[in-house]
Amino acid sequence: MSTNSRILTTVVGSYPLPAWLAQSPTEAHLMDAMRVVLHTQEEAGIDIVCDGEFSRFDVNHPESNGMIDYFVRPMSGVRTEITYSEAIEYRKGAIGWRLKPPGVVDGPLGEGTLDLPAMCSRGRALTAKPYKFTLTGPHMLAKSLIDKHYGNVVDLTMALGEVLGDQAANCEADIVQVDEANLPGWPDEGPWAAEAMNKVLDRIKGTAAVHLCFGNYGGQTIQKGSWGKLMDYLNALHCDHIVMECAHRPPSDLEAFKDLRPEIGFGLGVIDIKANEVESPDQVAKAIENAEKVVGPGRVRYVHPDCGFWMLQRAIADAKMRALVKGRDLFEGR
Repeated sequence: MSTNSRILTTVVGSYPLPAWLAQSPTEAHLMDAMRVVLHTQEEAGIDIVCDGEFSRFDVNHPESNGMIDYFVRPMSGVRTEITYSEAIEYRKGAIGWRLKPPGVVDGPLGEGTLDLPAMCSRGRALTAKPYKFTLTGPHMLAKSLIDKHYGNVVDLTMALGEVLGDQAANCEADIVQVDEANLPGWPDEGPWAAEAMNKVLDRIKGTAAVHLCFGNYGGQTIQKGSWGKLMDYLNALHCDHIVMECAHRPPSDLEAFKDLRPEIGFGLGVIDIKANEVESPDQVAKAIENAEKVVGPGRVRYVHPDCGFWMLQRAIADAKMRALVKGRDLFEGR
């Protein structure tokens, strides 16, 4: 990842769905969409690019952009036919934006037909830039399923960590980022969630990263809480860096990252993906400057949006990426 910048720009993962892919989700159109999003990032000057998470696109589940269903439905031990009574019971739970679970765990989890290395390789082949591959973490997947085999969410999460770890071990990417968008609302579950997450992180051959946010569904903040409650979890992670929602958070939340282990790089969210207004380069530069005053000089290693761009219009997402790069350059005096 050769670059003249101390602070690297990247994206969290998702990108707005091109209209032609939604209208005709063929393999050729999917590959075209991946080429477009990668080239758009390259043109904007993004240092570490991602395929927009189009390789996990599922026309039947656009509400989660494939964040859950893509990963659990192919696994062995998961039943995807949901009964009426199971759906009714599920709606009483914590995942309020889903009417049905992605599946029911009826037996021991296994890889099934899941093939994340193949998914990773499609985007990797389309760019010469440093490439990031993303997958959903075991905690969020466990909290979305109905479990009729393991008997408790902890054992289910550990089993998911094992399956995902085996897959991540063969993903050829410069950075493999594991996303947990549910944990910030359940900080008391941090100790065992970190143990399961490390089952994945320890198997990654490239640079391991973890992304956390407070949710992004329809531009809404789904989870309540603060980063301060998750510092023990973050410090327990076996990762190179974290990728954190900060632009849409209270300024006081930055204080928590003073306690982040120095071995873990800090990824600072400086682009608010819940707002249509495009940040100016000056705003981005000032956000970096303020973070380094609070957390410490040289502590910020990555800057990025708070979360994925998939809920925004493409023109807005593209403008925000350009502002991100220009703001980083402005901060570094280039």
